[in-house]
Amino acid sequence: MSLHLVSVDQGAAYAMRIARQMVMPPHREGCQLQYAELPASGPVADSLAPLLEWLSGRLDQPVSVAEMAVRSQVSARTLTRRFTRQLGISPGRWLMDRRIAATRALLEETDLPVETIARRVGLSSAVNLRRRFHEALRTTPAAYRRTFRAGKAG
Repeated sequence: MSLHLVSVDQGAAYAMRIARQMVMPPHREGCQLQYAELPASGPVADSLAPLLEWLSGRLDQPVSVAEMAVRSQVSARTLTRRFTRQLGISPGRWLMDRRIAATRALLEETDLPVETIARRVGLSSAVNLRRRFHEALRTTPAAYRRTFRAGKAG
């Protein structure tokens, strides 16, 4: 109930930040997964930090592992090994996770159409965004957005 009051008073995005810190949902439909925020910072080895920053600024553009490797001046295999060793996931998975996080933020804080969001986060089309979003969060973008609009309806 307190999260609902925060949402009504301060907005859904602010309530969501509090909910994430408390590791609880502000509101959940059906059997949806918890929407935990991805760690955006922390100990990242110097060798990947410039690449991660470069990638974060280019979520709207297609970037291959080969391009990442060229940017890092290593082979694709070496880059993949570094990602796995330092971050625990592949470069492609890391990039997709960031795109999903950007999608979530845009759904929470804007009224942009899904097609526009898809282009902004580099998922090319609304169909692709919906498929990837559902794979990651087991819900649709529309249902996710409704979660954050529930506190504003009234």
